[in-house]
Amino acid sequence: MDPLQTPQEIIIADSQEDEESPTEIYLSVLWQSGQLAAAFYNTGDCSVHFMPDTPESEQLRLLARVIADLQPRCLVTSAKQDQNLSDFLRSLNPGPDGAADGRFTAEICLFPRVDFALPICKQRVLSGNFSFLPSNLSDPEKILHLSSIIPFDCPLMVSALGGLLKFLDRRRIGVELENSNVAVPILSIKKYVMTDILDVDQDTFRVLQIFKSESHPSVYKMCSGGKEGLSLFGLLNRCQCKWGENRMRLWFLRPTCNQAELKSRLDVIEFFMAPLNQETTGNIKGCLRNIKNIPLILKHMTLFNTKVSDWQSLYKTVYNAVCIGEICRLLPQSVTLFSRISSAFSSDLHYIACIISKVVDFEESVREKRFSIKPQVDPTVDDKKRRMQGLSDLLTEVARRELETLDSQIPSCSVVYIPLIGYLLSIERLPYMHDKKDFEIEGLDFMFLSNNRLHYRSERTKELDAVLGDLLCEIRDHEIIIMHELQKTILEKSPVLHEVIEYIGQLDALLAMAISARENGYVRPCYTSNNIIRIQEGRHPLMVFCSATFVPNSATTEEQEKRIKILTGPNSCGKSLYLKQVGLIVFMAMIGSYVPASYAEIGPIDGIFTRLQTQESVSLGLSTFMIDLNQVSRAVNNATSNSLILIDEFGKGTNTVDGLSLLASLLRHWIQQGSSCPHIFLSTNFHSLIQMKILPESPILHYQTFEWCLDGEELVFFYQLKDGDSEVSQAARVASMAGMPEEIIKRGVVVSELFRRGYAIQCLDEATRQEKLDE
Repeated sequence: MDPLQTPQEIIIADSQEDEESPTEIYLSVLWQSGQLAAAFYNTGDCSVHFMPDTPESEQLRLLARVIADLQPRCLVTSAKQDQNLSDFLRSLNPGPDGAADGRFTAEICLFPRVDFALPICKQRVLSGNFSFLPSNLSDPEKILHLSSIIPFDCPLMVSALGGLLKFLDRRRIGVELENSNVAVPILSIKKYVMTDILDVDQDTFRVLQIFKSESHPSVYKMCSGGKEGLSLFGLLNRCQCKWGENRMRLWFLRPTCNQAELKSRLDVIEFFMAPLNQETTGNIKGCLRNIKNIPLILKHMTLFNTKVSDWQSLYKTVYNAVCIGEICRLLPQSVTLFSRISSAFSSDLHYIACIISKVVDFEESVREKRFSIKPQVDPTVDDKKRRMQGLSDLLTEVARRELETLDSQIPSCSVVYIPLIGYLLSIERLPYMHDKKDFEIEGLDFMFLSNNRLHYRSERTKELDAVLGDLLCEIRDHEIIIMHELQKTILEKSPVLHEVIEYIGQLDALLAMAISARENGYVRPCYTSNNIIRIQEGRHPLMVFCSATFVPNSATTEEQEKRIKILTGPNSCGKSLYLKQVGLIVFMAMIGSYVPASYAEIGPIDGIFTRLQTQESVSLGLSTFMIDLNQVSRAVNNATSNSLILIDEFGKGTNTVDGLSLLASLLRHWIQQGSSCPHIFLSTNFHSLIQMKILPESPILHYQTFEWCLDGEELVFFYQLKDGDSEVSQAARVASMAGMPEEIIKRGVVVSELFRRGYAIQCLDEATRQEKLDE
């Protein structure tokens, strides 16, 4: 046999080898305090992917989607975990009978909790031997490079990533037969974004003011609580119940790219905004206010710790949910949510409402502060209650007979019933009764002294104990048995209650959006398969409340042209506000909300990336330039042709020439991508970028500026966007408007002019300067 192989034979052999080595996924997940994070290793391309901290409910539906999407060979997590996650992982590997409910069988690998500790995992990531990093990087440069890829402000994700690296080092995936000094190859680290989920990082949430937490104004809640400040979430949150607010927050944190889902949400908002449907809207709002905490009630039932208030809340919730279901059955079934509620709020929900109404006596339960049933529910309990009702007259008659047999010195007596003790004869303590021996009465057994009354057991009270027994305890025992049976029945029907919470949350959130849209004059956005953004007369949803007059502006990007917007203009002319306005309008469209514009058409956006400086960035003690590099690098590494990128004053935190060079290089990188580049809105005061024609001419470039004029020496802004560019920043006049002292402004103008012309800058105190030179 010829030992040499032809190239064709080699290719065939290689392909056969590839077929024998299928791609495997090794997934590390952590779920803690309602947050889910994941990281996985792909053996196909030797890459590591991470999913930043994301809100996740106790049902772990998002985790189920991640696992179904990735189909991991092995799942790594902490040995110390929540019971919900433990039950979920157990369902992944049901045992020798095979996977249940269509689930696949996955290996579960548990590591000690210390292997997922944040400081250890962060150090493990920073000290990792990654082949894609340049070999000549110093430690600070390596940290800076990794921070441009990995968001270290997501602690749970860093822990999951560190746990994954620990697993790879121990299991030695793909290098099992190599020497111990050979590490598992990691050729790249990328962000994992689920299908239909918009990629939005934490910086974007902060700088666009999508959320803004503030200290609570109440002195009693300053340390323990907070409130939502001026933010987009605070503006749209008009929810009537807790579940609507939770659902809206989840939509904000996980915007979707699924246009069908977005259109179905907009259909609901459109219905609620119609003037003819305002009565229906009011009825639904009234019902939503009475939706209580069903999961907590069901938890109390499973622990046999149900209170009267729980039964009241459950009945009120189920009753109002039934009303909402009946209302939705009368609404257009072409609206997806109404159709789903009509089918989900089934006869089981009505059965729960009926059985609670027929069994629980709420008036007596509140009065007695315990669970009590209505008459004709249980004949045994009814009989005992009738005997209890006639007990007062019987005890009065027994007390009269007992008094006839007592000493004449005893003026009165009574027969009392004490639960768990029984029936006793009660006599007031007489003056001569000092010691216990004075309490002895012939024919009576002394029991105890309480509240200056002596309690005895007589033959008649013993007979009452034998005939009547401990009626109250027996009634309570029977009612507890009935309560447990009722709880069991409700828990069996609990799936419909979980569906109630799911759909009630969606309905409440969409109703809240409709209220805000109607009050603020928002319009329904249109979605298209074309990769464009068209916004006509857009308004900043928050600034309109902070300004007496607000000038709307449009924004348009096409598939083949005007994809890179370069905004110039004087300082304070509205560039940064415009960038945020575009980002917020697109974000609102991607959560299924109406938007503040006269018209909006949005293409398939899959991510929003921002570099917008905020006061929080400055307070971190980091240089502006370092923040620029981290944020812009993440945009370059993760953005696609469907992404929206907002960049404000990139490079201003370093040397002018260096900053201009980096900005020009960045723009050239995107220009070379042509129509495949993202939607980019960039503002800058580097006027040399345009004056020196550093960038090549391209149809995807579009220069715009804001109108302004000089009224004498006064600078007047019109805040109106137009095509073209600006050659001056008007920094001196803006400083004057801000209240800067005049002598400082004049000196700044002189220095700026000397620097621009290349002349030496003269010192103001020449005498002092000469003395220092002489020394």
